[in-house]
Amino acid sequence: MAEPSHQHLPATASGSAQPGSAQPGSAQQCIALVDDDRNILTSVSIALQAEGFATRLYADGEAALKAFLENPPDLAVCDIKMPRMDGLELLQRLREKSTLPVIFLTSKDEELDEALGLALGADDYITKPFSQRLLVARIRAILRRTELARETPDENATQGLPEPIRRGRLTMDPARHAVLWDGRPVSLTVTEFLILEAMAMRPGVVKSRNQLMDAAYNEDVFVDDRTIDSHIKRLRRKFRAIDPDFAAIDTLYGAGYSFTDG
Repeated sequence: MAEPSHQHLPATASGSAQPGSAQPGSAQQCIALVDDDRNILTSVSIALQAEGFATRLYADGEAALKAFLENPPDLAVCDIKMPRMDGLELLQRLREKSTLPVIFLTSKDEELDEALGLALGADDYITKPFSQRLLVARIRAILRRTELARETPDENATQGLPEPIRRGRLTMDPARHAVLWDGRPVSLTVTEFLILEAMAMRPGVVKSRNQLMDAAYNEDVFVDDRTIDSHIKRLRRKFRAIDPDFAAIDTLYGAGYSFTDG
């Protein structure tokens, strides 16, 4: 870990990085990075700028919160363990006034923190060490979901978006990553949505952990079996929060998981 700094770490004198390769005529989206590790801030900022994003860098949650409330970015990527104000407190205080999308960076031993972060309103989490390609893919998916949520149904109808998936009491909207169970919304992360979608596309067919990994992660990302098992546990927990009798995700021990729409 780099020695923590409590100062805002500007990439330029203005406090945001130089533009990357944004498409001509498009508004450049800004991603805030909050981490006390300077190496992570620098490497992720460079990768995001190469993808066309502008970036702002912060070394602790206190500085980030003040900046977010005054001039919010389009999305924030935050570490959990930080000085002065950690990522969980940052998110909790941010959610009192803002719906800014947030992705957490976590360590493998921070499962309880991950669960609390998602309960507080984080949009997704990625475990360190992480693939920058995966992070970029998650950022784009969440920004797209946020953009579609702001549009009217008439605007959406003209975009040729994929049709909703309906399986019994389950309805999934792939464009917005929105999920309903018995007409009630279920808030899922991007990763959870992709895993559920892979199962719901073929009800009753057992999907191995490797197949679910392929559905939810880039091909250059390896996650162990326990990661998929943890996602399945969270999926069940979220559905049972609104339907205590939820039993639509089956486990075939030694083989994998399936979705039943009966």
